[in-house]
Amino acid sequence: MTDRPISLALTITSLALASAGMLTLGACSKGIDAQAQTAPPPPPVSVAAVVAKKVTELSEFSGRIEAVESAQIRARVRGTVEAIHFKPGSMVKKGDLLFTIDPRAYHAEALRGEASAAAAAAKAELARTELERSKRLLADNAIAQKDFDERAANARQLDAAARAEQAALASAKLNVEYSSVRAPFSGRIGKAEVTIGNLVDGNIVLTSLVSVDPVYVAFDGDETTYLALGPAARGGAEAVKVRLGLANEAGFPREGRLDFVDNRIDPTSSSVRMRAVVDNKNGTLTPGLFARVQIGAEANSTAAVLINDTAVGTDQNRKYVYVLGEGNKAEYRVVELGQSIDGLRVARTGLKPGDKIVVNGLQRVRPGAPVTPQEVPMAAPAASGVTIASAK
Repeated sequence: MTDRPISLALTITSLALASAGMLTLGACSKGIDAQAQTAPPPPPVSVAAVVAKKVTELSEFSGRIEAVESAQIRARVRGTVEAIHFKPGSMVKKGDLLFTIDPRAYHAEALRGEASAAAAAAKAELARTELERSKRLLADNAIAQKDFDERAANARQLDAAARAEQAALASAKLNVEYSSVRAPFSGRIGKAEVTIGNLVDGNIVLTSLVSVDPVYVAFDGDETTYLALGPAARGGAEAVKVRLGLANEAGFPREGRLDFVDNRIDPTSSSVRMRAVVDNKNGTLTPGLFARVQIGAEANSTAAVLINDTAVGTDQNRKYVYVLGEGNKAEYRVVELGQSIDGLRVARTGLKPGDKIVVNGLQRVRPGAPVTPQEVPMAAPAASGVTIASAK
């Protein structure tokens, strides 16, 4: 009698527990379905189509500005500095008077030379007159042949003496001219190395002068660049453009042309001396300034794929990008990068024309995961617009 109520109680308890379990499982199933329905959408990213165009591979070197014309001004005659006619550091024109050396001794020598030349010319003229007279006398057999020959020789001797005096006079006049030291070409003058009253000669530097526009940029290129230039490095250098930037300038805002490539490669450094000509109308480029030089031959342009640096990630020693694949899934792609050209980076391998890559939101992308793409142009960064090639 007592066992039956207990068994019935256990049965009711089991049924209650089973019902509670079913309710719990139902609640868990509904929670899982709710989580599935509220899963986050694929992350939004900006994608851009790679840029395919012909580019010129550029190389960068360090160089120095040099004057096309440069001179140390020295006196061509000995004497005392009488006057200085320029302001140090100013611009002078060809033929401008720079120094005056006391010319009085040279003026006196010129006057003496004029007198000597006049006397010699008079003697030579008299000898020629006598020779003409002797010709007529000889024709009439009025003088001996010996006398005629002596007069002819004397006339030639006096004529030579007259010409020697004329040469001495010309030299004396040159010395008078050299006492006025003038600029041999237009350019910027340095400071005077002497003061008024100094005795000078050809061994003493009076000042220096450099031309201003254009200027040279001398630099040492490497074998790779020399070979890439091809025929342009062997006689057609004028066709090669060069870009230039100073230490305080961003990029390479100045342009010039290759003017000279040396006729040999230095075997010790594997470099070759090169020189470019650059306009300098505002006079900013001063001889001796450091310059960054960028060079590339247009004839060697090749098809390339360019991307924005913001699209590139680093995985240990590898560079990679995410390419937009089927179903808007991000594909991990290893790339080999080249130089930067007009703000975009050359992708040597890993990409092809038509590919679209993630350029913004790289940190939200996982390989093989879907993304929500928003297409934007493959624009260069706002601060670019210049070419920055790898330094040699």
